[in-house]
Amino acid sequence: MRKTFGTGSVWEQTLGYSRAVRVDNTLYISATAASGEDGIVGEDFYTQTQYILQKLGVVLAEAGFSFEDVVQSKLYLTDISKWEEAGRAHGEVFGEIRPTLALVHVLPFLDPKMLVEIELVAQKSAS
Repeated sequence: MRKTFGTGSVWEQTLGYSRAVRVDNTLYISATAASGEDGIVGEDFYTQTQYILQKLGVVLAEAGFSFEDVVQSKLYLTDISKWEEAGRAHGEVFGEIRPTLALVHVLPFLDPKMLVEIELVAQKSAS
């Protein structure tokens, strides 16, 4: 079974992607930035990471998953020296869950105000 989830973003249509795709018991969530209705939310790595994780919590719930189902997390940072700020916000959500993690240093994103993107993979246990 394959099901896609979208936000209605013009970017999803233009670039041909989904916010998330569920295949059987696994959910793949596209890299997500701290974009809100009025632009980028937060001016630092901690605040943007917190906001992104709130957004991802909604995506997980809409697809029938939760943070406890997350098995892999990837944080893309425009300044790797700020990993502790992003890591602190990530740890507040995943400290007890402990998915696999990659911290990836990237060039600036399309919008230079974007400091962080997060990509998740979640999996439900087979029943």
